[in-house]
Amino acid sequence: MLSSEKRAQFIFIIIALALAFFLQLAIMKFPPHYLVLFLLTFMILFIAFVKTNLALFILIFTMLLSPEFGLGGIPGRSVVFRFDDFFILMLFFGWLAKMAVNKELGFLKVTPLNKPILAYITVCIISSVFGIMSGTTDMKYSLFYNLKYIEYFLLFFMVSNNITEKRQVKIFIYTLLFVSLIVSIFAAHVSLIQGMRATAPFEGDAGEPNTLAGYLIIMIGLCLGIFLYTNKFKTRLIIGGLGAFMTVPFLYTLSRAGWLGFGVMFIAFLLLTKRNKAFLVLIVFLVLINVPAISKRLPQVVSQRYASTFKGGDTFKIGGRSITIDESASIRLRTWKKSLQMWSERPILGRGVPGGGAISDVQYTRVLREVGIVGFGAFLWIISGLYRVGWRSYTEADTDPFFQGISLGFVCSLSGLLAMGVAAEFFIIIRIMEPFWFLAAIIVTLPEIKEEEDKNLNPEGQLAH
Repeated sequence: MLSSEKRAQFIFIIIALALAFFLQLAIMKFPPHYLVLFLLTFMILFIAFVKTNLALFILIFTMLLSPEFGLGGIPGRSVVFRFDDFFILMLFFGWLAKMAVNKELGFLKVTPLNKPILAYITVCIISSVFGIMSGTTDMKYSLFYNLKYIEYFLLFFMVSNNITEKRQVKIFIYTLLFVSLIVSIFAAHVSLIQGMRATAPFEGDAGEPNTLAGYLIIMIGLCLGIFLYTNKFKTRLIIGGLGAFMTVPFLYTLSRAGWLGFGVMFIAFLLLTKRNKAFLVLIVFLVLINVPAISKRLPQVVSQRYASTFKGGDTFKIGGRSITIDESASIRLRTWKKSLQMWSERPILGRGVPGGGAISDVQYTRVLREVGIVGFGAFLWIISGLYRVGWRSYTEADTDPFFQGISLGFVCSLSGLLAMGVAAEFFIIIRIMEPFWFLAAIIVTLPEIKEEEDKNLNPEGQLAH
């Protein structure tokens, strides 16, 4: 904790600077929105320094409920700046100031993910420098996308450094789920009332259904994990109801990559859960014997979307059989080939982030194209580290149903996202990655919190006084 004297000194400096700059901007007659943005900046810095928990709580809302601003883009992909980008940046500077004043806090908590994350960032930067020098990537867009990647990891470091007790974990988890309820209500309105593909708020005129699908995979996985492991009937009823409700807008995203990811996530639960496995088996059995009835009751747009997968487009020979797929999937297959061809020209370090502007809508070919085989190895190192962290938290929380539920939900959601990655670039989508890395930071702290709780128990199992 910061001493009262240090906190008072910092608050005085912040207020003095804020007043000085505000008066200067006012005298120079800057537009009103500049003044508002300036005051907002100092407000965020102040909150981040004094009440980091509150700043992170607010951040959870801004991740999905903040507007975006277009900044141009590379061919086929718009570049946008969101309010939460700004919020995270200011939060980071406030966090740095807090650590500078109180050096006992330390800069980075030691976690199994630090090394692979730093390795991936390093490869991205080196590859991009070479790409800019050789002309295979644009410096402006390279800087933007590299900062995006770094932003996700900064979020992970800030959250993991700040969480020290179970109470914080519960507040953040239930806040994440509350925001998912708001997002799902909006998405359900868009699809059921307006008759459009479900999308999250503030996603522009066209919307981003695939983004919503990836986000809901994480949130539904979290709900299912808590549902399977909680011992409280009321919690199971509320969380189960929320998860069931989220499946409605999820279906209406019409995201086939998302549907694939959901299927893999559910299979992961079926294979890995140690509790209520029979319940999941029963669901699978009921679905299988009622496939004809379910298919008739599915919304027409959902049925048509699935049926259109194998109509029109191009015909490919796979394993000696001819398979026809629709135009959307055909384009993905053709861009796979283009991305792999571009990667083959620079196989070691790739073309640099964002990889020359080609769009493949496949996460794995994008990583290869951007950072080559070296960066792809670092990417796999991160993924394996995430699995190890999630599984360790799950197995070590054998006496804490809540920790077990969210840990297993994280592992299974990660599996779903990786499956989705065969037809979506989920790793660069801010509305998927921000809640994902926030949750990853929570999961990585669970063994430490559990160990601290165990130390506070005496041999009789009662809390030590």
